[in-house]
Parts: sequence; structure tokens; C-alpha cells
Amino acid sequence: MRIPTAAEIAGARERIGGGAVRTPLIRWVDGPGEIWLKLETLQPIGSFKIRGARNAIRSAPPGALAAGVYTASAGNMAQGVAWCARELGVPCAVVVPDHAPATKLAAIERLGASVVKVPFERWWRVLVERRFDGMAGFFVHPVSDPDVIAGNASIGAEIAEDLPDVDLVYAPYGGGGLSCGIAAALRQAAPRARVVAVEPDTAAPLSASCAAGRPTAVDYRATFIDGAGGRTVLDEMWPLARELLAGAVTVSVGETADAVRVLAERTRVIAEGAGALALAAARAGKMAGLKTVCVVSGGNLDAVRLMSILQGSTPS
Repeated sequence: MRIPTAAEIAGARERIGGGAVRTPLIRWVDGPGEIWLKLETLQPIGSFKIRGARNAIRSAPPGALAAGVYTASAGNMAQGVAWCARELGVPCAVVVPDHAPATKLAAIERLGASVVKVPFERWWRVLVERRFDGMAGFFVHPVSDPDVIAGNASIGAEIAEDLPDVDLVYAPYGGGGLSCGIAAALRQAAPRARVVAVEPDTAAPLSASCAAGRPTAVDYRATFIDGAGGRTVLDEMWPLARELLAGAVTVSVGETADAVRVLAERTRVIAEGAGALALAAARAGKMAGLKTVCVVSGGNLDAVRLMSILQGSTPS
């Protein structure tokens, strides 16, 4: 896996234009230092994933889409791929883990994709093996596809244009495609900026890997933060993460639920668990006193879980 070039990022921005929104930075007024929110919740599918999905599908070789497309996703990349497949009029299928939330599954089906639900371990194998036996079509890897990473990098390019003197960007870490893409763009456009990955402390393989100096497996506990965290760092993503990221921090499930709640109460922004990780880290003062951007990566949260959080609880 290699770092996307400036030309590749520029090309990705052209390809995703008109399909993905250039999302705003808004000022967060309560917290240490100067904090800004990058609201990827405003994308057509409620998540940044449309950027990478659109770039990957529109970069596919001629004829590659004839049999349709498929991906492996807990929900947001599935929606991105399904959205783009529907635009092009090609079939779409999605392999999802058995804990995928109902809100995301319903959205995938509304977009016309077929859903194959498998146990988490089998789903993870699809990410590692980059295929699913018996499923035809063009496979879009949700994380370690160079075109997906270049599409995600468009977020970093926008941040550099809108806040050129940014010091720090917090981004949630699931597989690394988002944080590494942002860091690749900022390395070129705003080299003083550091990108720090944020994981839930119930599933933090990057933090463990950074501490050990090598990819390290961890105990994984599924929580409402379904779009981030895992058991291990993908082998092909470790060199990029090690080179591009300034480190990783963890936040608790309770801190994340608090961030979801204050986002809703104070800005009327609905964030899913992974989408609130960055603000949770900033509010905890992990690196206080800096001009900080928090990437609010998505807002596809089940209504029942949202109501529970707004009432002061942490979803089980």
C-alpha cells in the first residue's frame, strides 16, 4: 500500500464532485483550545464513505462493473457503494457482520443492495482475503483500496483550504482508510498539521500496535460504536499508519456517548458512535491548546440508541 500522490487526490476530488458534498467546518465553542467540527454527517448517505466509494467505482477499469459491485461493511461503506451502484444502474451486494445496526441495514436495502449477514470473524476474513466466495462483481475494499484512500484524502484537502493553520486533526480509526487519507493530503497541503487516530478503548488495535511497534491483536468487545475499532490492524495498513499518523488515543464508551449527546444538544448534529470519537478525544483534553479539527465521520445512529443517549444513558 502506498501513499496517494497530490495528482491522485486532485483526480479523486474531480471524480467525487457532484456526488459528495464539500462539508463545512463549524466552530465548537465548548472545550480546550480552538476546536472545529468537519461535518461528514451532511453527506447524502450521512457518512464520509461516499467519497472513497465514488472514487473507487468511477476509477474501475472498463467492463469491471458489468457483473455489479460488492463490498464488506458494517453499514456506511455499504451505503456509499450502494448509492454509487444505483447511480450507474448496476447491481450491488454487501457482506455485513451480524452485529450491524438496524438503521444501517435498512438504509442499504432502501438503496437497492442485497445484504448477506455473516458472523464477525467471517466478515473480517473478507477484509483480509479481499473476496467472498460465490459473490460476483467488482469488489470495493472499504479500507485498503488506493482509490478509496485517495477519495477520503479529499477531506484533508478541504480542511487545509478552509483552515490552513490547523495544528491537529482527530479522526476515528476503524481500518485506517480515513485517517491515513486525511494525513496524506495534509502532508502535502498543510505539513505542520498532525493527524491522530481515535479508537474506543473496547477495541483499540492501533493504540496497542503503536505501543508494541508492530501489528498487535487485542480483545474486541462490540459496542454501539460499530464503525470504529477492531481486533487487529490490517497488515497492509500498518506501514501507512506508522508513517502518516502522529499516534493514536483511546476514549471510553461513556465519553463517546457524552460526545454524541452534547453534539445533539448544542449543535443539533446527530453523530453515530464512531462519528463522535474525535470530539470525545478533544473534550478529554488529550492534546489541549491546539487549533484542532474533529472529523465527525457519520451520523447513522439507531433512533433507540440515540434516545437512550439523550436521556443520559450509554447504550449496552
